[in-house]
Formats: sequence, structure tokens, C-alpha cells
Amino acid sequence: MNFWKWGFGGILFATFFFTIGAVELGRNHLTERISGSAGDVLEDNPVGRLKVFVYELPSKYNKKILQKDPRCLTHMFAAEIFMHRFLLSSPVRTLNPEEADWFYTPVYTTCDLTPNGLPLPFKSPRMMRSAIQLISSNWPYWNKTEGANHFFVTPHDFGACFHYQEEKAIERGILPLLQRATLVQTFGQRNHVCLKDGSITIPPYAPPQKMHAHLIPEKTPRSIFVYFRGLFYDVGNDPEGGYYARGARAAVWENFKDNPLFDISTDHPTTYYEDMQRAVFCLCPLGWAPWSPRLVEAVVFGCIPVIIADEIVLPFADAIPWEDIGVFVDEEDVAQLDTILTSIPPEVILRKQRLLANPSMKQAMLFPQPAKPGDAFHQVLNGLARKLPHDRSIFLKPREKVLNWTAGPVGDLKPW
Repeated sequence: MNFWKWGFGGILFATFFFTIGAVELGRNHLTERISGSAGDVLEDNPVGRLKVFVYELPSKYNKKILQKDPRCLTHMFAAEIFMHRFLLSSPVRTLNPEEADWFYTPVYTTCDLTPNGLPLPFKSPRMMRSAIQLISSNWPYWNKTEGANHFFVTPHDFGACFHYQEEKAIERGILPLLQRATLVQTFGQRNHVCLKDGSITIPPYAPPQKMHAHLIPEKTPRSIFVYFRGLFYDVGNDPEGGYYARGARAAVWENFKDNPLFDISTDHPTTYYEDMQRAVFCLCPLGWAPWSPRLVEAVVFGCIPVIIADEIVLPFADAIPWEDIGVFVDEEDVAQLDTILTSIPPEVILRKQRLLANPSMKQAMLFPQPAKPGDAFHQVLNGLARKLPHDRSIFLKPREKVLNWTAGPVGDLKPW
């Protein structure tokens, strides 16, 4: 710790800057890596390993919603839109449903924003039910498995639980009609009712072109030790405090607002992206949900992500070596953040930075247009390909039913 404090005084950052391991702290942060090096896994080519049939739905489920509010294209939930666009022209797409391994239903359930740009998930369950009723009525493929060979992109705060507050999301649970489908979602937390087995956890959408426009020279010194911009309290939704971020963000502010090693604030400067590229560590604490775009931004900008979200399931954890590129801090240990981070040896930090500098690591976190090899689109396809072949047990007997179409809150059963 004394090493870092001495360095911060002027000598360290003048002569020792970082250009980009696991330090595992607290709980056991397993990521279930598959065999092979990170580079090998991230650069897998899914083409030829699966075929996807894209249902053609009426435009009211997707295109018309987007026309009504183009802000959805830049929102952190936009993966559902760009995944649809990608699949329409992807070589894995098949126009013959009889040869498909997977079926995809393009529904933009998150594209319902308030004037301030906040998502309203209240219509989402009805919209999703309506789409499933449509495909089950017009095609035979849903009924053969009741969705077990179908995947849906559900990038809400708590996935297919369709609510932005955890307590209410848990109360709702995953939409009953999606219980057999594979969910591609940003939300990931172990032992949580909103994460079903077999889900594919993806990064939130962060605009690649915008981030690229803010790149600074690679050799720029990293003169900021710890960086964070965002809310510490959500007075509007959590007036008594302690519920938002389970108190972790409040603890960051209360303990380190006057610490010279910590550049933290609620301000969001125009130099936000540049500042991340000048920082050694970027805090990625939970908010209402355990994930946020900061994780993507940190990786893309080579800033070591400090992940404060107990039991989080990280994007593409079977391929990305999160235990080597990040630092995990338990929520209960936030008050010791300065001690934890200043105790990490410089050689460990340098190794993490070198791994973060790997272009394939950055590419895997992005949904670029047009798509590029190894990007997040391809990581999703790789995740689907690894689930093949389907077990024959997913196919139902004639007229056999498993799902309860009348289950769930009464409001969800109303027509959309």
C-alpha cells in the first residue's frame, strides 16, 4: 500500500504507467471456462456449426416500435435490435425451418422508453406472450418442443422477469412461457430466480463507433488510480437509501470521496471515455441490477474492471477469462477498497493490462455494425452452437403440453 501512495505523490505515475491474472478476493468467483486459451476460444467461428431460422413477425413487434422511438438504437438494451439485424444477413441463417437447429423470435420488448430514456418493462410480458401465441399458431415448430429449441434476446435489467426493481422482478419470476427457451440476456446472477439454467449472458450494448471516436494514444500514461462516474444514491426510487446497489455505491462514496487515489463523482464529463483510458482501475459496481455498460467500457478502454456485484455471472464467462483481467471485491468489503487495490503487485496489474490489450477481448464485448469476426454476435452463436445437438427429450409427444399458458400475473394475460 505504501508503494502506491508513494507513487501517487508524483514519482510513480511519472515513470511507471500502465498500458494493460486473477486476484480473487472474498467469495469463490468461478467462471466455468472451457478448454483452450482465451484467444482460441474467443476466435471460434460458429459458421457451419448451427443453422438459425428467423421468424418473420408483423412489424408491430419490432420495426414499427423502433420507428416510433429511434433512441432504442443507442440504449444499453439495443442488443435485441442489432442481434435481429445481424441474423437476417448472417450465414448461419436458414430459410428452411426444417433444417434449423434454433428458432429466433425478433421481439423488441425493451424499446418502450420514458421521456428521460428509462425503459418501461410493463408491456413487455404481454408483448412477448402475443409473439409466442403468434408463432405457435402459424408454425408447428414451437409446439414440437414448447420453445426448447428457441432462443429469445431479453436484455432487461432482470431479463425475462421484466422489471427494473429486483424485489418486484423476483416476485414476478421469468415469464412462464419462456421456461423451456434459451434466454440471451444481460442479467446474470447465480442462484437467482431471474437466471434460468442454460441462459447465455451477454454484455449490454455500448455504441462501438462512439467509443472509437474517443480513443486516445495507446501510450498515454494512466495517471488516475481509481475512476468512477455515476450515481451513489437513487433518491427518487430509494429515498431511505440502502436498497439501491445494496448499499455498495453509497459505501464507495462515504469511504472514498476525499481519498486522493479515487477519482469518483456523480458528474458525467465530456471526457468520460478519455478519463477511463487514463485510469488503472475502473469501478463496476452493481446498481439496480448487477450489470452495467461500465464493464464493456472498462474492457474496451483497457481499464481493469473492479467488479463489485456478489454472485454476478459475467458475459460469455465460458470464453472470456474474467478471473485474469478483473478484480472481484465482495460488496461487504467495499470499505477496504483502497487497501485491496493498493495491495495488488504491479506485475499482476501489468499482466491484466496486457490481457486487456488483446483485440479479441475487446471485440467480444461489442455489437459492431457491420459485424466482425469474434464480436459479441459471434460469441452468442458460439454459445448456441455449444448446446448442440439438442437432446431428443426436448421433443414432446403429439398433443403433449408442459407449459401453463394461464400462469403469471393477471395483468400479463391481457391482450397486447
